Amino acid sequence: MSARSTGGAKPPSVRTAFIPGSRLPGWAERFGASHGGFQVRDDDDGLRLLADDGAEALLQAPWPSDGRPGRGADALERLASLASQPRRLGLLLVRRGGYGVAVVTEGVPLASKVGSTYVQSRTAAGGQSQQRFARRRSNQADALVEAVADQALRVFSAEPFEYLVPGGDRALAGFVLDHPALKDYAGLPRLAYLDVPDPKAAVLKKAAADACSVRIQVIDPQ
Repeated sequence: MSARSTGGAKPPSVRTAFIPGSRLPGWAERFGASHGGFQVRDDDDGLRLLADDGAEALLQAPWPSDGRPGRGADALERLASLASQPRRLGLLLVRRGGYGVAVVTEGVPLASKVGSTYVQSRTAAGGQSQQRFARRRSNQADALVEAVADQALRVFSAEPFEYLVPGGDRALAGFVLDHPALKDYAGLPRLAYLDVPDPKAAVLKKAAADACSVRIQVIDPQ
């Protein structure tokens, strides 16, 4: 039955975009023109644009100010300025089908490595076959973590950076970043997780740009 026939409300539409700081003023202007204007509210989780037609946009900086706040006459200008600062990030993307590692600044990789891997999917089989499969899958995952940690150390050692950005499979990325080979980077702050497909060269390039951009979640009016 439809939401109308049952009296239920249609869930709001939520979209996510990544906008570089230099383009943020233009994006906000277009958002206001499309939704009849907006008011700005500075929340703990980011800058919120409350449009006259009920739409909302939550804007989150790619990194904390850390004593280097953005400049501007209002909160929106300061956010754009903060996101435009040339900070360096260590990017680690890993999924069962591949990995991508890079040191990034201003949305561009300074050093990077992309590779293909394979870890089998889960199976519904039971008994001894399932146990053998589980051991094989675990061995593949362990080998993947070792290989990616080794490549990450090579890339990360090439350029200094101040933040870590994980992406892809949360569990695998966590295992790699916790690997003893990367112990020198364990104390670095970790920024927002990136949801990416199997990391190919194009995926890594886009993730590098997104990691240095303002994350925007738009909730359309019902």
